[in-house]
Order: sequence, then C-alpha cells, then structure tokens
Amino acid sequence: MSLHQLTAHDLLDVFKSRQATPKEAYDAVLERIKAVDPKVKAYVRLAQHKPEFKGEFQIPIAIKDILCIKGEETTCASRILKGFISPYDSGVTQRVKKSGGTILGIVNMDEFAFGSSCETSCYGPTYNPWDLKCVPGGSSGGSAASVAADEAMWALGSDTGGSIRQPASFCGIVGLKPTYGRVSRYGLIAFASSLDQIGPLTKDVRDCALLMNIISGYDDRDSTSVNEPVPDYTKALVNDVRGLKIGIPKEAFVDGLDAQVRRSVEEALDLLKKLGAIVKEVSLPHTPYAVATYYIVATAEASSNLARFDGVRYGLRALPSRIRKNALVDMYEETRSKGFGDEAKRRIMLGTYALSSGYYDAYYLRGQKVRTLIKNDLDEVFKDCDVIMTPTSPTVAFKVGEKISDPISMYLSDIYTIPANLAGIPAISIPCGFSKSGLPIGLQLMGKAFDEEMLLRVSYTYEQNTQWHTMKPKI
Repeated sequence: MSLHQLTAHDLLDVFKSRQATPKEAYDAVLERIKAVDPKVKAYVRLAQHKPEFKGEFQIPIAIKDILCIKGEETTCASRILKGFISPYDSGVTQRVKKSGGTILGIVNMDEFAFGSSCETSCYGPTYNPWDLKCVPGGSSGGSAASVAADEAMWALGSDTGGSIRQPASFCGIVGLKPTYGRVSRYGLIAFASSLDQIGPLTKDVRDCALLMNIISGYDDRDSTSVNEPVPDYTKALVNDVRGLKIGIPKEAFVDGLDAQVRRSVEEALDLLKKLGAIVKEVSLPHTPYAVATYYIVATAEASSNLARFDGVRYGLRALPSRIRKNALVDMYEETRSKGFGDEAKRRIMLGTYALSSGYYDAYYLRGQKVRTLIKNDLDEVFKDCDVIMTPTSPTVAFKVGEKISDPISMYLSDIYTIPANLAGIPAISIPCGFSKSGLPIGLQLMGKAFDEEMLLRVSYTYEQNTQWHTMKPKI
C-alpha cells in the first residue's frame, strides 16, 4: 500500500520501523493531491510555510478554511475575506504544530460554514470522491473529501449543526463533534458562537482518538473552553460493548428516511446487539422542533458575528462608484453586497429579523427555550443509556446542484445532527454501509457531555467487526 493510503497510526508505525521518513510521507501526499485534486477540488490552497519535520506526530493534515493559521490566507471561502493573512494561529493549529503535525494546506468549505453541500464556496464546489457528480456534504466538505480521497491522513473541520458528521457520512469516513468547550474555539472564525465546535475527520476511529488527544484541552484565550481533565482517548479503544445500553429514538425512523439508510442502520444495530449491547427504544419528543430552533438561534448569532465584516479592518473593501447616502455607509453596502454570497446574505437577513425589535421574544427567545427542552430530553434519556444511535443523514450524498436552489430541503439534511449541537454534547459519525449506487452511509452515536470515550469505545467495537472503514473510492 502506498504511503498516502495509510492511516495516521499505521504511518506512525512506519516511521518507528524506519521504513519511511515523515518527509517521504508528506511528499507522497502532495503527489496524491496533484494527481486527484483537480477532480475532487478539496483544497483551495497549499500551505505557504513548509513543515519542519519535528515532533512526535508528523502526520500530514488538512485544515478547514475557517481556522486561522499564522502567515496563511484564511477566507472562510468568502470573497469578503479574500487577502486576509492571519497574524496568529488558532488554538487547534497551534496544538497541531506543537505535536509535529505537517500542515498540507487549506481545504474548501461552504461560505462561513453556511451549507450542507460545500457548494456555496466562492472557490466553487468540492466533489465527492465516491461519485464526482455528488456533493461531499458540508460545511466541512473539503475536509471530508481530502481524507476520503487520501489527500490527507487527518483533517480538522468545524461543526455547528452537523458540519463534521454529515460530510463524514457522505464520504465514508469518521467525523467527531466533541463536547462544547472540550476543544478551544480560539482562532475559529465564528458562525454561531454557542454552537460551533472544532473536531477531527479521520480514516478510522483510532486516528480520531489520536487527533482528539492533540487538539483537546483548556485554553484561557477561549471564554467557552472548559477546564476538564483530558483523558488518553486511545485507552477507550476497547473491542467490547457487552452490557452497554444503546437508546434508539422512535422519532428517528420516520418518513423521509431513505430505505437504504434505514436498512444499514438497523443492520448495525443488530450487530451491536449480537456483540452484547442492550438496545432500548427511547423518546426525544422535542427533536421534531430541532431544525426550526437551530435556524433561528444559528442565524441570529451569525447575523451578530458577521457584522464585523464591513470593509474597514480586513478583507475586501469595495468602494462605491458614486455616493448615495454618505461615503462610509455606501462603502459598507458595496463591500457586503459584493463580498457575501447568496446563502450568507439569506442567513444574515433571517438572523437580523429574528433579533429585531418586536420579534426577539417571538423568535430568538422562544428558540432558546425550545433548545433547553431538547437538551432536557437528551439528559433524561442519558439517565438510563450510554449512547443514543441514529442515522447521521436521512439520505446518501445527493447530486451537485440538486438542492442548492431549495434551501429548506438543504436545511433538512441536518435533521439528525442538530440536536447534539443545541445540547452541547459529543456525537460521532462512522461508516456503516453503502447504497446500491455505491455511496457511503453513516451511523451517528451521541453521548453524554465529556464522554467522548464512550462514543469511541462503541465506534471502535463496531469498526473492528466490520469492513466499511477499509473501503476506498476508485478515483
């Protein structure tokens, strides 16, 4: 097997046995990028600064274009930030560099993480390595596609409503959204500050645990960071689920769930039962309101966060051709009109409306109250369950262009992933099968706050008893 095809943990073994050097692995992945990325279009740019090949974990990694890297252009795939060179490292890129990680480049995403298909980027869409006519999911579509296509061993993404897990599902890899506060958000360009969380996208569960060991931990520069001890996540990789309780929400298997997805998830459940897990039906009565709640809370926070992009401090500045009101206001309007894409404008307007005088109580405040009810539902189930299991997405990857003009249909792609963000709990997506057309299907597990270890244990057990994670696209 070529170096670029290896998992991170296999590559570390290769380094220890001196069969190859970190530079040889880095160069092999760069060659792979040159060979296949013209078709996949996962990367928007390669890193300007070359790695030093120092440290314990010299693994080639891709970074989503929403995480600041010192000396590199960071644009959130938006015209409004074109030319912005970050003067500092985000908390996670700092940790990756300290560990020895070799940053390959910056990968594509939906503009400001607004989307579920990686089609709203100012750089154009990324394509699914399993079928280049299909989307890779979003917003971390470039991160997922780069790992699935062997253009990176690891990738970092961000997850606001499913943006790590849904593309992981579409691309047949592992994607973990950690507990809110487990991983530093310092240097993450915010979409919705109470929902955003950075996490790993990897080739298998062991790689996920290794990367979590690197990026997890308290950061006093992030006011939402929680000072909880960080375990060694690799110690949770035990091939044993005997006696563990898995909750299956009756609300998960409803109309709109693709029959092939349903079958794969049910087969995964049957396997876990045979391996000794205890399965029980549970109810999450307020989850049908999760999507509506999310798109009120998230757009309101996005409206507030994106107000800083005005053409004054960084990024694009579009000077008006003529003065209509006053020079400053006209510059704001011209910059935002030319800088933001359609989906960004849509969400800014929705959020501004939800926060406006006379509507705040009816929309945003009510949304926050329903958010609490959704969290309470999950807390109640976790009193008697170790994990909750659902599909990651109601469908497999859809065609490029299929949903871009139908935002409501696109928003429903996150129906299973959103509750974990609203409640701040960890959730993981792992491969559990393929559709008749050869597209990957993902299985989601949700856990108690700061219990990523349980998610990794169940995921690892399932992975060790199946072959889905070993499948690779023929690209």
